[in-house]
Formats: sequence, C-alpha cells, structure tokens
Amino acid sequence: MQFVLNAQKRSVQGTSASRRLRRAGKVPGIIYGADQAPEVIEIDHNPLYLGLKKEAFHSSLLTIELEGKKEQVLLRDFQVHAYKPIVLHVDFQRVDAKKKLHQKVPLHFINQDIAPGVKLQGGQIAHVITELEISCLPADLPEFIEVDLKDLSTGDAIHVSHLQLPKGVSAIVHGEDQTVASCIAKKGGAVEEESAAAETPAAAPEAAK
Repeated sequence: MQFVLNAQKRSVQGTSASRRLRRAGKVPGIIYGADQAPEVIEIDHNPLYLGLKKEAFHSSLLTIELEGKKEQVLLRDFQVHAYKPIVLHVDFQRVDAKKKLHQKVPLHFINQDIAPGVKLQGGQIAHVITELEISCLPADLPEFIEVDLKDLSTGDAIHVSHLQLPKGVSAIVHGEDQTVASCIAKKGGAVEEESAAAETPAAAPEAAK
C-alpha cells in the first residue's frame, strides 16, 4: 500500500502559530534524519488523520511531497487531542535507501481456527506479542509479518525464531527467544476435564447389601 502526503515548509513557529495552523486545517510537523537538516512542515489534517487510522500507515514507507520534492519517510511520532479527533503534531524520519532501518511491524495471525489445539483439543490461542521489531533495507520493509498457527497443539508455542521472515528481513531480539503465541487449555474446558478424568481413579463398586 502506498501513502502520499502533501506538505509545505513552515516559516513561522511557536505555540500561537501552531494554533493558527490547526484552525486552518493544518498540522505542524517535522522531518529529520538521513544526515540532513531538520525541516519544519505543515501538512493537511484530514489525509493525515485518515492515514493514522490505517495499520499499514504506521509501518510502511510514506512519501511526502514537499514543494515539488518527494521524500521517503517513516512515521516516528504523533500527538492527538485528549478527546477531540484532532492531530496536534507529527514527526517523520527520512530514510536512506542504502542503510538498514529498525522498525516495528504488526503480526497477522492466520489459521487459528484450524489449529489442532483449538479445533480438536478445545484450547485457545494466546497472542503474547502483536508486533515485531525488525531490521532491513527500506525497499524490503514489509507491511506486516504473517504467523501461521495451523500446526499449534495445546501446550505448544511459537517463538520469534520460528517465524518465516521475508527475504532481507531479520528480527531484533532482546535477550532470550521471545514467545509470539501459545495454545493453552481453557479453564474448565474439555482438555482439563479429560485430564482430570484420566488422573482420577475409578470409584470402587458399592458393596452388595
């Protein structure tokens, strides 16, 4: 999915100037990085607000058209009003096509309903993490990473090392191999009842009177 945003350079800064921009339907922002000087910008509010509501907008390369020049950026930060649907400020980071970047991307879980632990054993899937930090060149950045649960049985778990990552993409793991998802027995569910039945000795037949 491609996202293109139009922006203009911002000549006036400060709290009062930012309020005037917001009243005019603009959002103050900044573009920085890639060994270039930061640029303060203003950007149309509504296209930005609609983009922020899409999952891919937060993990994809974005194109900003700034006075006839196109720049590839990543969304790095934004602030919204406490109770109004208004974006107050936005930060973008330029990317260098030749340098690897670090970015968190969402995980999409598939085949949960046909996992043996769910379909046959009455268990349920626990999603331990829902996004993964990765390293890759900008051209290799995926919108999301798929996690296939089709072989998961009760008591099993999928770790980061089990994921099938796209070509050119590596996971950034801090410490031990992190659990991504696991299949657990439902409390009071069929799995636990069958276990309890197996562990309980058969009752002795009642003595004849």
